Amino acid sequence: MTLTALEEIGEPFETRLIAFMAGEHRRPAYLAVNPSGKVPALDTGSGVVTQNGSILLYLARTRPDAGLLPLTGEPLQESAIVSALFRFSSDLHPLVTRFVLPGMMLCSNDAAPQVREKAEELLLQQLHPIDAQLDAQPWVLGGNWSILDSYLAWIWFRITGAGFDHGIFPAIATHYERAGERPSARAALAHEKRAMAELVRRGLSFTPPRLKTEN
Repeated sequence: MTLTALEEIGEPFETRLIAFMAGEHRRPAYLAVNPSGKVPALDTGSGVVTQNGSILLYLARTRPDAGLLPLTGEPLQESAIVSALFRFSSDLHPLVTRFVLPGMMLCSNDAAPQVREKAEELLLQQLHPIDAQLDAQPWVLGGNWSILDSYLAWIWFRITGAGFDHGIFPAIATHYERAGERPSARAALAHEKRAMAELVRRGLSFTPPRLKTEN
């Protein structure tokens, strides 16, 4: 979603791949950029902004013409928008990691299937009201696109690519197709594909554990 936001702004930028499977997020070179060892981190030239929610809010405020978020300066209205942003970054995003890369949460991979199953349960709970919302309106915040739509599309792309049933939430699935039609989304996906190809080349790709099913 940060890549989509940068593409929406339309200014040139560079990306750098940080391979978690190789522990690059824990190395001194990256910890000097972000001591928490998390991605993404945005070097603005005047300072580094970390955390997805903070980066998207920074870009929305500094590039208001891009229309990333409908920030009007009215405190209550803006708090609702920031709350929705934090819901995606703090509630949903960690569940994506636990569903797609459950082994990263553990010292041993033995419990990875259980971590993944619990993440699926919580994803179902979190996504249900969003699906109902999108059944009544085209975009997350109503009638107009915002960067929250890209965030949701990224979440859907990640979890369905790792085996989450895309038929459970038809309104989100339709929203994903609509959000993916934006040129910025296509450009961001191209960045992601290049990064994944590099991980495969370096032998750092992964296969998520399968969920147990009853026959």
